[in-house]
Amino acid sequence: MKLKFNIQGGDFTQAGYPSSEVKKVLKQLDIDGKTIKNIVIALYEAEVNVVAHAWKGTVSVEIFENKILMLVEDEGPGIPDVDLAMQAGYSTASKEVRDMGFGAGMGLPNIKKNTDELSIETEVGKGTKVKMVNYF
Repeated sequence: MKLKFNIQGGDFTQAGYPSSEVKKVLKQLDIDGKTIKNIVIALYEAEVNVVAHAWKGTVSVEIFENKILMLVEDEGPGIPDVDLAMQAGYSTASKEVRDMGFGAGMGLPNIKKNTDELSIETEVGKGTKVKMVNYF
């Protein structure tokens, strides 16, 4: 099963829509609740990163018999230092984003904590691809 969603940078009203839709599908497939929770947390964090930092992006999800593959790709500034961005509490979010309650610097650390596999490809000035895999 494949699902695809578009994300518009700066539109916090839509952040969480893809992860909510994926959650509904996983519940229908009778996937374990803890596994669903981990998937939804990771995907939501990736969505918010696109909304907070990029101009636009896409979420592509493929559900297999024993795993889910999630790819979040954006057109944005990229991540200059992935190792630094992976540190809990490090954030490049604007004051405006922080004032809305986002940008605490926990996005990438939470994604890592809630996925079985994580890879990040990024190019400064072009964008970022976050690939996440969770097994059932």
